Amino acid sequence: MSVRFVTRSVHAYLDYPVAIALMVLPFVLGLGQSNPLALWLSVVTGAAAFVLTVLTDHHLGIWRVLPYKFHLAVDLLVGITFLFAPSMFGFSGLDAAFYWLNGAAVVAVISLSAPEQRVAA
Repeated sequence: MSVRFVTRSVHAYLDYPVAIALMVLPFVLGLGQSNPLALWLSVVTGAAAFVLTVLTDHHLGIWRVLPYKFHLAVDLLVGITFLFAPSMFGFSGLDAAFYWLNGAAVVAVISLSAPEQRVAA
């Protein structure tokens, strides 16, 4: 069994709940104590992630206009941004932990994503 077990299907099932969590959890956790951007960066990213998922070419996409590889590239960019956000914007405490944990989780999911299966012609 390959270590890269996150298939396109598994990824699709993760997308919607993660997007919603990125929009809701900052309010539940009271983020923004060290910098108001700590609250809004996640909310805006969650809204963008929801739109990205709706537009991605996978079985849970509604308008499948964006390639899955593009989706993965955007996810990786978000993960890296979240990892560096505490240093770039002066987040501390729970604000910083939220971004480090989410950034690490996103980068891990991308790292564990299975390569696309090519269809034989």
